[in-house]
Amino acid sequence: MDVILLERVAKLGQMGDVVTVKQGFGRNFLLPQGKALRATATNKTHFEAQKTQLEAQNLETKKEAEAVSEKLDGQQFTIIRSASDAGALYGSVTTRDAAVVATAAGFTLSKKQVVLDVPIKELGLHDMTVNLHPEVACTIQINVARSIEEAELQASGKSIQELAAEAESDAEFEIAELFDDMGAAAADEYGDDDAPSEAPAEKTEDEA
Repeated sequence: MDVILLERVAKLGQMGDVVTVKQGFGRNFLLPQGKALRATATNKTHFEAQKTQLEAQNLETKKEAEAVSEKLDGQQFTIIRSASDAGALYGSVTTRDAAVVATAAGFTLSKKQVVLDVPIKELGLHDMTVNLHPEVACTIQINVARSIEEAELQASGKSIQELAAEAESDAEFEIAELFDDMGAAAADEYGDDDAPSEAPAEKTEDEA
């Protein structure tokens, strides 16, 4: 299927290009989303007549997207999820989740604008690409943690493995302190006055 692109489409071409695509991709994606027209003689004439207006609209929306990108790029958003001690999530974080938290923070995003190649299934910091416009994209970071406190620690640069190691170290230290306290308590209960006195020295023959 030959189509005329009405906007830049990654890996296909720029606005106005006539490209050949698979039937399914054209019918199910490009045409219904208004990204392209069938490359008929009538549509080619229509596009040429509307080209200047389309380019102006594209430039305007691009400027708006660039303004949003300056504010959104590099932003970190926290998502709280249940997970195992090893950091595996009971479920996964999706593009919809990312769009929801970003929108709650004041950025209007749809899940279709967020790109996620691999589902997020573990705690930690995860980068996502956001397509604000066919020619404008930025990166956000999703901080997936079990609590706000854990999210703050991860944001400071500590991994889930480091946090687990610190927790284990703290637990061992507390146990050691407990045993020390128990030993000190036992010594106090026995007391110095109750300690057995030394046996009297035996008399020598001269003293007898």
